[in-house]
Amino acid sequence: MRRKFERYNPPKRTDTVASEPVALTFDATFFGRGYGLLIYRATSRNIHWQEIQSETIAVIEQGLRHLTAQGWRFSSFTIDGRPGVVRLLEDLFPHTPIQLCVFHQKAIVRRYLTSKPKTICGQEIRSLVARMMKLDEAEFMTEMARIKRDFADFLKERNEQGQFSHRRLRSALRSLTMNAPYLYAWKRWPELAIPTTTNSCDGSFAHWKSKIKIHRGLAKKRRAKMIEFLLSNS
Repeated sequence: MRRKFERYNPPKRTDTVASEPVALTFDATFFGRGYGLLIYRATSRNIHWQEIQSETIAVIEQGLRHLTAQGWRFSSFTIDGRPGVVRLLEDLFPHTPIQLCVFHQKAIVRRYLTSKPKTICGQEIRSLVARMMKLDEAEFMTEMARIKRDFADFLKERNEQGQFSHRRLRSALRSLTMNAPYLYAWKRWPELAIPTTTNSCDGSFAHWKSKIKIHRGLAKKRRAKMIEFLLSNS
């Protein structure tokens, strides 16, 4: 296998730039401490990737500017909700819809509430998030406002140290409130067929990692060649 990796020379990337704007999904994955990949996908394929040490806003901007310089245009963005990414996209592409991955939003709320919240407030928040895809934006906002109103006094309760007693519930609601403007782009612009999740990237990550794990003893240079091959053919 080592000889095969040594002989393999990744072909030069010759991706054809789409003539029409594309729905771009991007996300990062890591293969160990300090080594990862930031993948940009559109038209069911990887159109660009970068080796990264950490997923910073500067690195994301670098990739987006590279794609723009190549001639790519974007009809929408689907992102995982990393802080700062929305502001970056709004600065660079002020008129392009942004969709926050609904799977990531559900995961954020689940981390705050657990899968079986004990309070009625927590149960109602969890129920709202579970029905998110079945509601339209106005219904979602109305329901969230009702929960805030009905449990306003409960959420304001403080402990003996003067801290809020239900900080995790408050954090879950704060996350939903901040991200709400980016959860329903797919319904606001149905003609754009905006992906609602970053699963296009996430599903590929699991596939690549399972293959790379088989050859976990590869030298860094050979591992890079293997990753290049997998990405070029995905």
